[in-house]
Amino acid sequence: MKKKVMTVDDSRTMREMVSFTLKGAGYDVVEANDGQMALTALTANKVDLVIADLNMPIMDGLTLIRKLRALPQYRTTPLLMLTTEADDKKKSEGRAAGATGWIVKPFDPAKLISVVQKVCG
Repeated sequence: MKKKVMTVDDSRTMREMVSFTLKGAGYDVVEANDGQMALTALTANKVDLVIADLNMPIMDGLTLIRKLRALPQYRTTPLLMLTTEADDKKKSEGRAAGATGWIVKPFDPAKLISVVQKVCG
């Protein structure tokens, strides 16, 4: 069975790039354009991996990760940040919130696939 990944980003272009890359590698991909929309969808339908932007309107990526980690079904699910932020302080905040990893935009498609395969198979 295919692994299901949610990509969360307020940039439609970025969501489409991530979706295209991961679908090409055999993953099912669902999209959300902000953290609140993602949280609502993820509460109703479990996924195997969440890839979230940091800076989004309504609910940012760190808040989304904290809220997902508080849910029993997402305590061990890989949660990756995909963001333009490369600052060590932000990365530390991400780890503290429960992020599994951090990928800096613009991303290399082969590296994204490699990281996704590593964290969720």
